[in-house]
Amino acid sequence: MTPEATPSDPLLHPALLADHPQAIPLHAVTPQNWEDRAKSVGPLAQTYAKQQGFAGQDGQIIQLPAQDGQVAAVLLGVDAHKNEDSVFAAGRLAQSLPTGDYCLGEGWSDQNAAALAFLLSLYRFERYKKPDPKIRRLVLPQGCDGHALTVMSQSIAWGRDLINTPANDMGPHHIEAAARWLAGLYGATIACIEGQALLTQNFPMIHAVGRASTRAPRLIDLTWGDPAHKKVTLIGKGVAFDTGGLNIKPDASMLLMKKDMGGAATALATARMVMGLGLKIRLRVLIPAVENAISGSAFRPGDVLQSRKGLTVEIGNTDAEGRLILADALALADEDSPDLIVQFATLTGAARVALGPDLPPFYTKNDTLAKRIQELGLAVHDPVWNLPLWNRYRMMLDSKIADINHISSGGFAGSITAALFLDRFVEQAKDYVHFDIFGWTPTARPGRSEGGEPQAARLIFELLKRDFSA
Repeated sequence: MTPEATPSDPLLHPALLADHPQAIPLHAVTPQNWEDRAKSVGPLAQTYAKQQGFAGQDGQIIQLPAQDGQVAAVLLGVDAHKNEDSVFAAGRLAQSLPTGDYCLGEGWSDQNAAALAFLLSLYRFERYKKPDPKIRRLVLPQGCDGHALTVMSQSIAWGRDLINTPANDMGPHHIEAAARWLAGLYGATIACIEGQALLTQNFPMIHAVGRASTRAPRLIDLTWGDPAHKKVTLIGKGVAFDTGGLNIKPDASMLLMKKDMGGAATALATARMVMGLGLKIRLRVLIPAVENAISGSAFRPGDVLQSRKGLTVEIGNTDAEGRLILADALALADEDSPDLIVQFATLTGAARVALGPDLPPFYTKNDTLAKRIQELGLAVHDPVWNLPLWNRYRMMLDSKIADINHISSGGFAGSITAALFLDRFVEQAKDYVHFDIFGWTPTARPGRSEGGEPQAARLIFELLKRDFSA
């Protein structure tokens, strides 16, 4: 009888197998060890590989034949000197291999990371198209936590789905529906303040930004966990679509604005990991969800808005709406004096100019925490980079008629001045971290498909697991 795959645990990802004795091994090969490795694959496979020009160069993939013509093994060239994501390189195989069952063979320095990269790279956004007919499954590596791999990969995939969904199917009420689905999945408590109620309950800037849309603005408030544990609040910018308001965006800048709720998607994906893996924290998720539309009721450049915190805010440009809704949410979060506030927002183009699409900047006053975050980002292959809350630039936000202007007076340091504006609304939280994410992968990389990406979600989950979970 031909050995078959052991059925997967129902809690495992559909692409994970508990075991399969005939799974095809995937080997990682470097240019330095290829000659030695070639001797171990057998003369037929060795000759075939050399005929095909395989030499272990970064990104090279070859399927080695067995005596019966079947695939005996797959080799992937991995050169750590050329690719800083080399430990995530198994993701290259997930989309390129034919239907089949595979297992990790030799050469993987971190099998857990390799398995996660494989699962993350299987992702495709298929809401509006036929699914990929290919089915590729991976045997769970020995010693790896299949449930954790499943929750993490499915949480990231869900976050990607939310970002990739166009605005006609992902308005403020759809974001609320996603949060309610998550709350129901894990028994969290959820409330929503919508429309005119935002004014009566003192969220004037969330209301002002969203009032021009036919889809009502709202503040989503989810809580989960034991109140006795450390209090962690996640905040996500939920701008379902950003026209720029009366400072309307040009065509090229508006094309990807479905991703302007990427902060909300990242907060929700992080929350799903926290709840799905049972971290012992008191979790709160706040999402101001709006559409920055254009109508006769739109807020205007030069307006002065009241804020929940009591500060008056002069509007310099209606296309800088994200920091306004976040400021009201931050003020609410801060009133609870949490141990940590983490905020995710697709906030500024300046961040992308400075660091590109793959490396989001983050801001915090706690240098020890900043170092920890940056180190963990590299460790879990979710990199970020610390930029300063440079006090001298606070004067760029001075207003002659209000307490503060929400954009800077010049064209310099746009990401820093946005972070400095938001910092004015936090006083009581023990620690506060702001991420200015892109929320998008322009070109597919191992572990990251082209399209929406909840950047820093895996990093913050790791931080909470290691440093905040009781």
